[in-house]
Amino acid sequence: MNLKELKELIEFLIEKDIAEFELERGDVKVRIKRAGENTVVHTHGEPRFYAVPAAPAAGPELGAAPVAALAAAAPAPPAPPAPEEGLHNVKSPIVGTFYEAPSPGAPPFVKVGDAVEVGQVLCIVEAMKLLNEIESDFAGEIVKKLAVNGQPIEYGQELFVIRPKK
Repeated sequence: MNLKELKELIEFLIEKDIAEFELERGDVKVRIKRAGENTVVHTHGEPRFYAVPAAPAAGPELGAAPVAALAAAAPAPPAPPAPEEGLHNVKSPIVGTFYEAPSPGAPPFVKVGDAVEVGQVLCIVEAMKLLNEIESDFAGEIVKKLAVNGQPIEYGQELFVIRPKK
């Protein structure tokens, strides 16, 4: 399956408003799952492609309320909490599955309140059957753990928040 075929498939799924789709062709597996306006494409046996379609052009529907009226009636989304000054976020360098401990039943590598040094292992991210140790790139105290054990994570997703040493 080439990039052109993937683009056509994504356009078709958007057009038909299909939220989840999976295809297996020989040794190539494609899984597409849409959430909101973003479309994420995961492939096995080929490079990964990430596509973000443009917002769909929707004409006014019969009996639909004007957009301005809907926007005024909808409550404003809560503002995200302001990040505390001087905190450092450790982000995932790869896509995979987050593990907080070296094996099931073992204590986690770190927990909130622990002091960490540069190079200390914080967690493991499993990607393509390889266990990748994620090390701290900052010395300080773990303030928050943002990922859930055993859950999938994305590239650049924040995993930990560290308060620097004083």
